[in-house]
Amino acid sequence: MGEIKVPELAESISEGTVAQWLKQVGDFVEKGDYIVELETDKVNVEITAEDSGVLTELLAGEGDTVQVGETIARLEAKEGASAPAAPKAEEKPAEEAPKQEAAPAQQKTVEEAAPAAEAPQQGNQKQWLIASPAARKAARERGIKLDQVPTTDPLGRVRKHDIDSYADQKSNEQKQQAQASKPANPVSPSPAASENSDKPVERERMSRRRQTIAKRLVEVQQTAAMLTTFNEVDMTAVMALRKRRKDKFFEQHDVRLGFMSFFTKAVVAALKKYPLLNAEIQGNELLIKKFYDIGIAVSAPDGLVVPVVRDADRKTFAGIEGSIVDLAKKARDNKLSLKDLQGGTFTITNGGVFGSLMSTPILNGPQVGILGMHKVQLRPVAIDEERIENRPMMYIALSYDHRIVDGKEAVSFLATVKELLEDPESLLLEG
Repeated sequence: MGEIKVPELAESISEGTVAQWLKQVGDFVEKGDYIVELETDKVNVEITAEDSGVLTELLAGEGDTVQVGETIARLEAKEGASAPAAPKAEEKPAEEAPKQEAAPAQQKTVEEAAPAAEAPQQGNQKQWLIASPAARKAARERGIKLDQVPTTDPLGRVRKHDIDSYADQKSNEQKQQAQASKPANPVSPSPAASENSDKPVERERMSRRRQTIAKRLVEVQQTAAMLTTFNEVDMTAVMALRKRRKDKFFEQHDVRLGFMSFFTKAVVAALKKYPLLNAEIQGNELLIKKFYDIGIAVSAPDGLVVPVVRDADRKTFAGIEGSIVDLAKKARDNKLSLKDLQGGTFTITNGGVFGSLMSTPILNGPQVGILGMHKVQLRPVAIDEERIENRPMMYIALSYDHRIVDGKEAVSFLATVKELLEDPESLLLEG
C-alpha cells in the first residue's frame, strides 16, 4: 500500500488547498501520472504518482486544506495491473439496476430509524452511509446529517452535489414556510431582510490565491507607512523611437518592442541612484540589495501575480521584453513556478492596459517601492510661454515605505524615471 503525500512546496509555503482530483478511487495510475492539483498561496501545483497502481482511497476532498507531508490518498501497487477497473461496471449491469431502484427504499428506512445515531447499523445501511471526503466536509459545515441526504448513486454513496442539492431543497422549504407564516401587514422589516430576501445572489468561494492577495495587501497597509507621489511623463520621444525601430527590432529579436522594457531600464537606473528603494526592512536592519530583480505585475485568471525578471540590469531591451512575454504567457496558462514569483526587489505595475488614468499602487511586501504606469492620453501641454501642443502624456505613481524612504528621495527617484523616459536614448548609456 503506497501513500500520496503533499510534497515540499517552497520554504515559505506549508499548506495548500485541494483544487481538484485528477484521478478517482478505482482508477489505475502509472508512475508519473498527475493525481491531484493543489492550490497554494502563489501557484497551482500538480502532484504525480511515485508508483504505479490502483487509487484505493482519497483522504482529502476538493476544497480541503492540507499540510506539507500529509497523506492525502492511498495507492495499492499491483504488478502487471492494467488500466482501468471500469469494465467491471459493464460486466454486471443487471446487478446494479435493482440497487438503483432500491436506493429510495433504503433512504426511507434510514430516515425512519429512531434515532439513527444510536441504532446499530446493518450491512446495507453502512453501505448507504459511504460518503466522499468533500461530502463529509460540506455536511459538517452546513450542519447536515449524512443519513438524511438522498443520493442517486447506485451504490448509495453520498457525493458533494448531493449535499448541495439537499441544502438547497431545505433552504427553499424554509423560505416557503417563512413566506407562508409572514403576516399580511409586516411591521417595520429590517433593512437587510427587506433588501435581500428575494434578490438573486451568487455565493462563490474565494480562491486560496485571492485570499492570500487580500491578506497580504491588508498586512502591507497595516505595517508599512505607505505614501504615494505622482508625476507625469511626456511619451513623445519613446513612442517616436518605438515607431522608428519596432519593425527592425522584431526582425532581429522575434519579440515586440513595448513600453515595459523602457520603464524597466529607467527604474533600474533610478534604483542605482537611490538604493533605499531597492531595500527591505529586516527587524532593526536594512537589507540594501545590490541586484535588480524587477517584479512585473500580471493579471492572471485567479488574480494578480508578480513574476520576476531576474538581473534586469544585465538584460538588453530584447532580453527584458522576451522575459516579460514568457512570464505573462505562463501566468495566463497557470504555469508559473514558485521560482518565477520569489525574490523580487522592486515592482512595476501597469494599470494603463486596462484604461486606468491614475491610481495608487499598493506595495508588494517586503519591497519598499512600486511604480505604477497608466494610460497614455493626449493632453494639451505648455511647450513654452507661447506654444501649447497636444502630447501623449502618462501619469506615473510611486508608492513607497516612508519608514526608510524619505519624501525627497522618493520624489527624486520618480523625477529620474521621468527624465530618462523623456530622453530614451540616454537609457543606452546607463551602466
